[in-house]
Parts: sequence; structure tokens; C-alpha cells
Amino acid sequence: MELTAKEHSEDETLWGGDKQPFKATYGKMMMWFFIVSDALTFSGFLVAYSFSRFKNIDSWPIADEVFNHFPFLHGVNAPMYYVALMTFVLIFSSVTMVLAVDAGHHMKQSKVAFYMFLTIIGGAIFVGSQAWEWKNFIKGEYGALETNGGQILQFINTDDKRISIEDFALELPTERSTHESSNGLWFSYEPSVTEITVSEVKAGFKNNEELLIRTEKLNSSGDKTILSREESLAKIESAIQVVQGANLIHNEYGNRLFADFFFFITGFHGFHVFSGVVINIIIFFNVLMGTYEKRGHYEMVEKVGLYWHFVDLVWVFVFTFFYLV
Repeated sequence: MELTAKEHSEDETLWGGDKQPFKATYGKMMMWFFIVSDALTFSGFLVAYSFSRFKNIDSWPIADEVFNHFPFLHGVNAPMYYVALMTFVLIFSSVTMVLAVDAGHHMKQSKVAFYMFLTIIGGAIFVGSQAWEWKNFIKGEYGALETNGGQILQFINTDDKRISIEDFALELPTERSTHESSNGLWFSYEPSVTEITVSEVKAGFKNNEELLIRTEKLNSSGDKTILSREESLAKIESAIQVVQGANLIHNEYGNRLFADFFFFITGFHGFHVFSGVVINIIIFFNVLMGTYEKRGHYEMVEKVGLYWHFVDLVWVFVFTFFYLV
């Protein structure tokens, strides 16, 4: 069926090259398409995380015990303080981005540059903070033992305080070497050996009667299960290796899936923030050179602002899923 002249005219008015759908430019439309597709990607990751956590709810690490470090305050228990500070910095950078976009609407070059600079600083602080958090997560603080079945055994004293394996392990006169082709064991490879052996941890534990074992399993109160001294002595015999920190295979904090999701999701988000900082730097120098003054608009600042707000919003969900829930 052919369109009437009136319908044909209206169709060209709405979708023709002389008009913009939804009163948005091509660049803004493409940015929104990217944001929607990226939001679906993050949603898939967080849903997978939720299912995995629900399936392993009785062995999932407690966030307050994992993220309890603060720069220059070694040994001080500060659960979630630094993560909260990171979140505040990122959200504040979103505010400065709003101010930069508003200044662009009013064609105020100096204010756009100033607020863009603050946004860059906030993003850089967040990326650096996330790298520092990763370092502590990978390195670990207390260490633990892992059983043949993959269960994590942590150590506490009679006051229910975590004890590092380095504080009680006995040094035994043993020679250890990593399996490599260079030392004749060409058929077997393994990561670098830990500084402390399972035998040293077991000997130190048996020698200190004030120590108990805390398993990764959660009890009905939501706390990790603490074994009696007799149960601890029996349980430690099933340990086969020392675990210090976390990686994609072993995790001293509890279930290894937690570390896998943490590295993947926070790393993916961190890559987005880093990319946003790089793009903001490019836009910042274009502002200083007067590129957008010559164009007569600051639409590019607005487009990168949409991306930055999206990155901030995603972090709110990541923060909620990993640290709060």
C-alpha cells in the first residue's frame, strides 16, 4: 500500500536526514546504544555472581573481613572504610562531570576545563585505589591451609581474633624446590613454593594450645564455624597446602569463585574507568586548545559525560553486590 502525500511528508519529517530522532544527534544515539549493550553485559556478570553466591552461600567470604585495610594503617581493622572512600570519590567525580557539561552548555571554556580536570583526578584516584585493593587482596594478610577437598582452614586465638600463619609456624630444616625442567623434573611444573610449608604450620599449631581452626563454612548466625581444640587437631591433618592471598585457583578468604568473580567484574569495571580517564584527558586538552569553542558547542563533553555517569552507576551495583549484600 502506497503512502499518501501527507503520510509520506510526515515520515520524512520524523525520520528524514533533516531531522534527528528523539531530538538526539547521531553521536548521542550511538553512545546510548553502547551504554545499553554494556549495561546488559554487566547485568549478565552480576546475575552469574548472584547465582554462584546463592549456591555457595554457606562458604562465601564475609566482605567485612576481606576488605578491611586502609592505607598507612597497617594492622588496623577498618572494614569497608577504604571501599566507601573510593565510592565517594567516584560519585563526586560524576558531580564534577555534570558541572563540566553544564558549563559547556553556557560556552564557558575555563569552567569546563576546571571541572574536567577534577573529574580526571577523581577517576585516577579511583583506579589507583582499586589497584591498591587488588594488591592487598592478592597478597593476603593471614594465610590459611587448604584441605584435599578445597576447604579453607583459618586460624584464630581464644579471643576469636585471626592469627597469621607466620606468627606461629615453626621453622623446620627442610629443602624445597619448585618442579621445573631445569632441575630434572621435566614432567611436572608448579607455581613457586610458598615460604611456609604445611608441616611448619601443623607443627606450630600443635605446639600452641591457644590456637583454634575456623572453617569457611557459615553457621546459622552467619559467622564462620569455629572448631574446638580437639576438632581442630583432627581437621588440620587433612590440610595439604598453604594458601596465602588469593588468585584464580586458590583463595585464603574462602570460596575460590569469590576471587574469580572479584577479579573479573571489578577488573572489567576498572578497565572502563581507566578508559574513561584516558578519554577525559583527550577531551580536556581539546577544551584547552579551544576545539569546541570553534565548533560552537561542547557536545563531545556531554557524550563522554554520559559514559562517565554510566561507569559510576555500574560501580554502585558492583559495590552493592560485592561489599554490602
